[in-house]
Amino acid sequence: MSKKINILAPAKGQVLALNKVNDEVFSSGIMGEGFGLEPLEGTIYAPVSGIITMVADSKHAIGIKTEDELEVLVHMGIDTVGLNGEGFEVFVKQGDKVAAGQKIATMSLETIKLHNLATTVMVIVTNSTAKLEGLDLEEVETNEKASVAAAYVKSAVVKDGKLDYDALADVIIENVGGEDNIKSLIHCITRLRFGLKDEQKANDEVLQDTDGVIDVIHASGQYQVVIGNEVTAVYDAVMKKLPNLSDNDEAEEETSESKGISRAFNQLIGIITGSMSPVVGVIAASGIIKGILALLTLPQLGNLLNVKSEMYITISAMADAAFFFLPILVGFSAAKRLGGNPITVAVIGGFLTYPQMIAWGKAFKDIFVIGNVHFQFLNYTYSIFPMILAAWFAKKLEDYLKKILPSFLQMIFIPMFTILVVSSITLLITGPVIQGLANGIADLINVVVHSSGWIGGLIIGGFYQLLVIFGLHWGVVPLVAQQIAGSGESALNAIISVTMVSQGAAVLAAAIKTRKNDLKSLGIAAAISAFCGVTEPAIYGINLRYRKVFVSGLIGSAVGGFITGLMHGSMYGFTGSLIGFSSFFNPKHATDLTSFYAFLFSSIAAILVSFILTWVWGYNDSMAQGKKVEKRKLNK
Repeated sequence: MSKKINILAPAKGQVLALNKVNDEVFSSGIMGEGFGLEPLEGTIYAPVSGIITMVADSKHAIGIKTEDELEVLVHMGIDTVGLNGEGFEVFVKQGDKVAAGQKIATMSLETIKLHNLATTVMVIVTNSTAKLEGLDLEEVETNEKASVAAAYVKSAVVKDGKLDYDALADVIIENVGGEDNIKSLIHCITRLRFGLKDEQKANDEVLQDTDGVIDVIHASGQYQVVIGNEVTAVYDAVMKKLPNLSDNDEAEEETSESKGISRAFNQLIGIITGSMSPVVGVIAASGIIKGILALLTLPQLGNLLNVKSEMYITISAMADAAFFFLPILVGFSAAKRLGGNPITVAVIGGFLTYPQMIAWGKAFKDIFVIGNVHFQFLNYTYSIFPMILAAWFAKKLEDYLKKILPSFLQMIFIPMFTILVVSSITLLITGPVIQGLANGIADLINVVVHSSGWIGGLIIGGFYQLLVIFGLHWGVVPLVAQQIAGSGESALNAIISVTMVSQGAAVLAAAIKTRKNDLKSLGIAAAISAFCGVTEPAIYGINLRYRKVFVSGLIGSAVGGFITGLMHGSMYGFTGSLIGFSSFFNPKHATDLTSFYAFLFSSIAAILVSFILTWVWGYNDSMAQGKKVEKRKLNK
């Protein structure tokens, strides 16, 4: 994609294609792309905004350089250099900043005609070869200051058809307010999530118009730059340019004037996002593997794989590892997000998944007594929330110990005290409380979704993708993981899955129907992404810009959710959308295909409804494209 720059008529008159200008140097395009204008009046206006780079001694030509580095020449008359300034008056000088439509000169049409010279005014982009992908022109009789041409500027961040991550990183850093305005940066599956000192310094419009950036959102106390599937590469490029950047904002949290429930909620979402987003990919992949294993053991397929075979056990162990040792993974990423020691917190997670701790947790009986107090251990494999709190405790304790311990003791004694204290608190106090509460909430949601049937499916299906707009779906992700860890299934995730399918179908309909090449390529890529479980490229790239496309997707997902709830469908893995089909096979009951049929029928319905509704109502090429997404803050 390229950036569109409108070029205004420099005077009132008839616009001409460049090849119709009566001068071979200009009409041949040797000087660059542009157009001519036969003026009816002698007042000349700046066709673009920029800096005056040249004023000819003979006053017949003025050069302007735009912020996109287009070098635009305004040439008044043909062969008028020989007049040595007679009949011309210039109101700008080299170095002046001018706005498009600003009066910059006058030319006497009578004087030029008396010398038998043409009065044609040329507007030429002299560096067209290097900077332009094309130029659209309307040959009309027009007033001055009217837009008559559109120049398409080559993207500075695209080289040979591929994103230049370093160049894109420079653009992003500059337009979030510069390095000094950045206090933290993390990323999730599709977004760079900045903690900025002052969001007002960020330039939303420039970022939204930058190739490689899908959208910009203000939500969850973060400045979110939506990149899409290449977010990891862009994040690495940004971090390479900001080697001293911390990936936490604890220091700012204490001095910030923004307090209260809203800020606490935003911080919580930010911590959950930072803790979960790095591990979502591996647990999603593990879920697919587990689903495929369940599929291969189906009697209907001839028991292609025996559950007691060494191959099944080995591959199952690969898939289970991410879930079994989830406390280690979550603890490590949570510590990085909070600015603590990731290795120390990973060791605490390793302690909670230590074989003896697991055995005691499964026994679930009094095994530790202090006085008359009897403690019961829990099984913390598959757990999430206890480790996020443990990472927070560890960070606070580490900060305290750094203040009171001599520097030569810190390397050994800070990890030692942190492991002893935080492990004990997590195992005996916070762990049982949080894990019990989390399991209770997860089970309650499962029961409510199951019991509500089509009502719950209709409501959740119809509105879930609205959470994605604000990034609030990250508050749901741990609950889904908790459900699968606790009961082995998630009815909620089954409904969420079909919402991804419907948004993909909606954007696919728009992509197939449109004749705009850029929209078609973006839509097809976004549809593939949505069918693979990531809807942000579809939502921000097309669906929200053409609001009816997004609404068509919501209606389709409501229908899909209705069917899923009606059939009491459930998921046994983490990965959703079409790519997650294997997650709907029950690994414990290979012959039970209820959930798979629920997935199949709901997905087909969601695709048909979203696609047809978008095709007949949601999109056509004559629709005006809205802004990518307006600024939105949750506390207003």
